[in-house]
Amino acid sequence: MIGTVLSLVLTLASFGVVMFRVVSPGFGLAAIVVLCIAQLVVQLVYFLHIGASREQRSNTAIFICTAFLIAVIVGLSLWVMHNANVNMMPTQISIDRAMAHD
Repeated sequence: MIGTVLSLVLTLASFGVVMFRVVSPGFGLAAIVVLCIAQLVVQLVYFLHIGASREQRSNTAIFICTAFLIAVIVGLSLWVMHNANVNMMPTQISIDRAMAHD
């Protein structure tokens, strides 16, 4: 019950920040990120039962490993796409001129 109430409060707080402009636009994104992280922690603790207790250490370790692997895969994919865009797309010359060099 605690997890449900906390999730509902955090969701309504995020909605309120956006809809009612409770904070200035510069701090709006920061507020949403903080509320998102709080929501994530609530979901992990109360619904997935991820914790530091002795019984939950294996679940916690598997979750941390999975999160790390996903972050590495997404991060490296973005890096490869960025480098491909920078190194393969001609920016100084027009497409017609680039095709004439073939």
